[in-house]
Amino acid sequence: MNKDQDRLLGESPAILRVLEEVSQVAPLEKPVLIVGERGTGKELIASRVHFLSNRWEGQFVKMNCAAISETLLETELFGHEAGAFTGATKTHHGRFERADGGTLFLDEVATTSPLVQEKLLRVIEYGEFERVGGNRTLTCDVRLVAATNEDLPTLADQGRFRYDLLDRLAFDVITLPPLREREEDILLLAEHFAITMANELGREYFPGFSMNAREALLAHPWPGNVRELKNVVERAVYRNPFDTPVDDITFDPFESPFRPSSDPFQPRRTSKGKSATATRSSTPTDLKAEVQAFEIEMIEQAMKSARHNQRKAAELLSLTYHQLRGYLKKYELLKRDES
Repeated sequence: MNKDQDRLLGESPAILRVLEEVSQVAPLEKPVLIVGERGTGKELIASRVHFLSNRWEGQFVKMNCAAISETLLETELFGHEAGAFTGATKTHHGRFERADGGTLFLDEVATTSPLVQEKLLRVIEYGEFERVGGNRTLTCDVRLVAATNEDLPTLADQGRFRYDLLDRLAFDVITLPPLREREEDILLLAEHFAITMANELGREYFPGFSMNAREALLAHPWPGNVRELKNVVERAVYRNPFDTPVDDITFDPFESPFRPSSDPFQPRRTSKGKSATATRSSTPTDLKAEVQAFEIEMIEQAMKSARHNQRKAAELLSLTYHQLRGYLKKYELLKRDES
């Protein structure tokens, strides 16, 4: 099996449901659509579908539809005949031919053009296609697994994706949870990536994470999901002395007071969009009181926006549910909210 399959580690209910869905759909000879944010592991799920299917001995061929232009994508998928265009000196076998008897994984399928979508529909329905510049109909036996981070039904409503192709691709849809919805898996995955990185560095063991580092990992919203977690953990391990627990976690490697700016004479803005030199008041004040007032204001605004749904408010604040509950108790907002 693919060496990266261990990155599907997890014990949260959300990921266990996904793995169960994969096990059920994998043996079927039907298309599968995988939906999820960037970095959630769509390619790993596609690989798992292939290796748990009856086609596991066949080829698992991958294609990122957003990586190349429309013209090149057509030839990469369906091939071309010699002389089809300038520079086409010999016949090129496309991904469908190479995946015959196996599985073809199309990532970023939402970026395909109407012409490519029409050809994909024909392959799914009839198993037939022509190479670019050719007039001979070819057949192939390929299981199609597609992935996207877009809302395809909305794109179809907007006329940017074919309804009939969406119907064919979506025999079953596997939607991957973002890492922020897999809180139970964050430290499990972090430990795995850390141990693997320590081994790559030739270290005898991984000394673990400090409590401060664990809290930081759990508090981060992980917009880049598992891919971001892997990078953050590996960076922390290699920068850390090998015999002490990892304590310093750098989430943004670009963060620096010397980071280049398009206008070097303007104050730098932080990741939250505020000037790094800006303050809430131009006169000396009680820092602790100011921070407390600011946090209470942010929490109350989030609770109001979420209509006092604490889980939704936690998401708006990039906090876990338990962290928000802690703040509510700290500032005695819990009784006020539940009254």
